[in-house]
Amino acid sequence: MAERDADTTVEDETAIHVVDRRWWARTAEAGAADEPQTRGSNKPAYVQEIEQRLAAKDEELRTTIGRYREASTEFDEMRARLRRDVAKEVERGRRLILADLLDVVDNLDRAIAAATGAGGAVLQGIEMVRTQLLAKLGAHGVTRLQSLHQPFDPALHEAATVIPVTDRAQDGLILGIIHEGYCIGGDVLRPAVVAVARFSEEGMA
Repeated sequence: MAERDADTTVEDETAIHVVDRRWWARTAEAGAADEPQTRGSNKPAYVQEIEQRLAAKDEELRTTIGRYREASTEFDEMRARLRRDVAKEVERGRRLILADLLDVVDNLDRAIAAATGAGGAVLQGIEMVRTQLLAKLGAHGVTRLQSLHQPFDPALHEAATVIPVTDRAQDGLILGIIHEGYCIGGDVLRPAVVAVARFSEEGMA
């Protein structure tokens, strides 16, 4: 009986000790002194640190991409605005040249008016030049305003003189053209210089 009790005591003193060889178990045991971990997480501290760095880099990358997109949009808008400004300047220069050519047309009109009745090859030559020049201008969108007997419009005409009339129906109509007006597209290239009728009761007596 005494020997059995002695054997039991020896067995109790030599209890089996199991060692967990898994790497995260060893890290958990040694972490208390060497690598403290975040409460509630089984990841090692260096893994968490790497993840935090990756998250910071992702945020930095998103910010950089956002700034790049904003800069790209601003650049595209600036380029489009520059193209519009250049196109406007080119169109402005083109219209200035076309407006200068209208003075040549005026001189041709005066020459034709002076030579009317004389006939001859010279008059025919001047009329041909005038027709050709008007055709060239028309190819660039320049057309002559039809102003005679039309109501005076300050957006299209410049009144150089006033002609008194006794017919109230003619009041405000254009009865004479001093310089022809021209337009290009929907814009006035040069307003017409005209004589405008004004109703007067004095001439009715």
